[in-house]
Formats: sequence, structure tokens, C-alpha cells
Amino acid sequence: MRFPTRRAGDQRFAREDWLDLARSKAAPTPAPPSLRRTLLRRLAAPLSLLALMSGLMAYWLAWQYTQHVVDRSLADLATAISKQIQLAGVDAPVTVPPLAQAMFSDPVEQLIYRISTGDEEIAGEPGLPLTGSNVRRIHYAYVFETHFQGVSVRAAQVRVPQPTGNPIVVEVAQRVGSRYRIAVEFLIAIMMPLALLLLAGWVIVWRVVNQQLNPLTDLADALNQQTHISLEPVDETYVPGEIRPLTSAMNALLVRLQTALDAQRKFIADAAHQLRTPLTAVKLHAEQALSSRDPAKAIEAVKELRASADRAVRLSNQLLSLARAEPGEQVARFADFDFAALAFETGAEWVPRALAAHVDLGFQRLDDPENEHPLIVRGNIVLTREVIANLIDNALKYVPPSRVDGARITLTVTEWRDADYRRFGEVVVEDNGPGVPPDQQPDLFKRFFRGDGQSVEGGAGLGLAIVHDIVVLHGGSVHYEDAPEGGARFIVRMPLKEEKHASQ
Repeated sequence: MRFPTRRAGDQRFAREDWLDLARSKAAPTPAPPSLRRTLLRRLAAPLSLLALMSGLMAYWLAWQYTQHVVDRSLADLATAISKQIQLAGVDAPVTVPPLAQAMFSDPVEQLIYRISTGDEEIAGEPGLPLTGSNVRRIHYAYVFETHFQGVSVRAAQVRVPQPTGNPIVVEVAQRVGSRYRIAVEFLIAIMMPLALLLLAGWVIVWRVVNQQLNPLTDLADALNQQTHISLEPVDETYVPGEIRPLTSAMNALLVRLQTALDAQRKFIADAAHQLRTPLTAVKLHAEQALSSRDPAKAIEAVKELRASADRAVRLSNQLLSLARAEPGEQVARFADFDFAALAFETGAEWVPRALAAHVDLGFQRLDDPENEHPLIVRGNIVLTREVIANLIDNALKYVPPSRVDGARITLTVTEWRDADYRRFGEVVVEDNGPGVPPDQQPDLFKRFFRGDGQSVEGGAGLGLAIVHDIVVLHGGSVHYEDAPEGGARFIVRMPLKEEKHASQ
């Protein structure tokens, strides 16, 4: 097979691609989101928005209030002039203009007025319109909007009836821009305290957020002080109630981790102790075989050497079985298999060894004597086979073949249901041996426990511990009962796979 060739330029571009890839891998990862910044942002933003909405609302209220006050003021001025016209009577065209000129000569207010009869101008600006839009009535005056000299004005108009001729019309107007100036002044007077309150609110939010996050900092400091040797629970005395579930779960995790570490250390110590005994025996027997000049003693030492090596190999295999029984990747290797068929096949494999030990090994299926209906279990078939094999091996070790009625081991399979009608496959390994004393039964499934006082050759106290760990890995249970004939009875139950109905 020929590989495509590259030109020098292609190699240069390839090197640049590799450099870009290396830079991308070396690029720092983005910083994690900050809870403090998130809280401040999510609290300060609504607070600022609330202040802005309050300012707009205040401006709208100020404008409405200013408009109402100025309209009433214009109406009052127009009404005042109309009262003077009524008092002056026929002398009104002479006496009222000087009075109006004095009243509306203030340059700050920039008031505009007009007094006329419709046909004749008496005083003021003759170009001020007599009509407009947005008309409203305030007592005797009509207030409306109009334009004067290209500028929007607000005018108040009062008509004074006359005995003869047209009524005298009094108009007082003010530019709308003046109203905006008054509204802005009013808004500034409102917003200054509001801005100070907003600033004080930001400071309060900052301090409260920092104070409430201090327990998390203290919690992190407490966790940083933990070591793999000593895992102390976190002090929850001053932890807020909202963080208490987190710290409680963390303390429970630390307790479980401490328990696991203690169990691991104990297991390693026990395994080292158990391995040291056969290895020491191997060394001693090897030295005896090497230094012995008697061929018979040398052969005896070699036999003992082989037996010690067998015990070491068996112990190492059991330790590997315990490691495989730990939860982890074994769950991913689960498959469906027939629990009853596996028990029958495993029992058949042990028949030759049982016959060699003069033990009657039998099999029976209680719920289905013909063994036609499978008991489907989902699990690891290799580990499950080891469960049944360990129980049979344990029974063979402890059943004395010298019984008058003969040594027997019975492997029973049946389907069992609990109180909730959940289906389990049940395997019972029963013998007619001496059984287990009541004071030793609670410790049967502990690692390296030897209830026989080391009287049985080749045992290390791991067989039943392996059985227990494998059954728990599969979600089942194992327990011990005294057999009716006084022997041991180990019961293993594993959950069966749910049956699918034909309608599904």
C-alpha cells in the first residue's frame, strides 16, 4: 500500500496545524462561574431596574402634578382679572389694562395674556388664539392647548358677560417648556434621595452576600484541612439551614469514605498476614528439602512445600475474586442467564470431587421438577458460578465422611417471592455436617473469619466473604440457617428478570 506523498509546503502547513492544536490544548480552561458575582448581578440588576422604574414613575407623577398646578394657577389668574372687570364695569377698558400689565410682567413666569371683546382688543397679545385642543374646565375657566408664535402654550380662558355688546374674553397662557422645567426640578428633588437609597441598597446587598457566603468559605477551609489519614466530619454548628443538607451529605460521604478506607487498610493487613503464613511455610519447607540428606524427609518436605504453595495460590485466587466482586465495571458486564441451569452445571462439576470424598452430592428443583422453566437472572455468570462453587466447597470441607447414615450435600433450586411479590431465584446448599455454633453465625460472612479454629486445611476465611460480596453486587441476599438434620444451610437469593407479557 502506498502512502500519499507531501510537498515541503504541505509539511510546513502540517506543522502549523500541530502547533495550533497544541496551543488549543494548552489554552487555559475558562474560570468557573462565581456564585458571589452571580448573586450580586442578579440582586443589583433588579434593584437598579426598580430604581429606574421608580424614577420614571416619579417623573410621570411630577409632570401630572405640575400640569394640574399650573392649569389651576392660570385659571385663578384669569378668574382674578375677570373679577376686576366685573368690578370696574364700564370703566374696565381703562382700569384693567394697567392692572393686567402689573400682574403679568414677571419675566420668570413668562406669562402671556389677552383681553378682548372679540371685535376690539383691550390689552395683551392680540395674536393669542381664542380656541385650542385638550380642553378642560376648572370652575369658571376653560383650559386648553394652542400655539402662539410657533410655540406650544397652555391657556386659561374666562368670559365676562356685558350688559351690551359682546362679552369680554380674558386669556392667560404660559409656554409648555416652563412646565417641563418645573417638572424636572421636582424630579431632581425626588431622585436625589432615591439615588442615595439605591447606593445604600447596593452596599447592603454587597455586605449581605459576602456575609452569607462566609460559611461556604469556612466549609472549604475545613475540607482543605482533611487528610487521607483522618477524615473528620465538618462542624455544622454555625452552618445555615439552607446549606445544612449539603454539609450533612458531605459528612455522610466522609463517614462512608472513612469506613471504606478502614476496611481497605484492614483487608490489606489481613491479606498480608494470611499470605505471610503460607509463604513462610514455603520457605521453611524449601530449606528443609534443600538441607535434608534423607531422601524420604526431602520428599516429605517437597510435599509440604507443594501444599503450602497450593494454599498460597488458593488465597491469591480468593483475593482476586474479592477484587472482582467490588462494584464497578463488573456491572457493565452483566448478561442474562438461567440461574437453575447454572446451579445444575456447577453442581455436576463438583460430583467427582464429592465422590472422591465419599459424599453424596444431589440436585433437586422444587418449583419445577422437570427443570423446564428457566429462572432468568441478570448478572455476571462467572461470579455467580463462583458463589455456588464456594458454597459446595465449604460444605465438602466441613461434612465428615464417616457419618453412619452417610455424608450428604443437597443443592436445591426454586423460585421464591417476598412480601411484595417480587420474584427471586433461590439456591440452597444444605449438608448434614456439624453446622455452625450460634455464637459464630453473625461473623460467618466477614473476611478472614475462621470459625473452625484453623482446623480445616487450605482455608483462609474468604470463601463466604466472596459469596456475600458477589450476591450483594447482584442485588441479592445470602444468609445462614441450621439444617433440620443439624447441619448447615446456606440460602442465596438473586432477583429474577421481569417477565415480558405477550401483549407487550
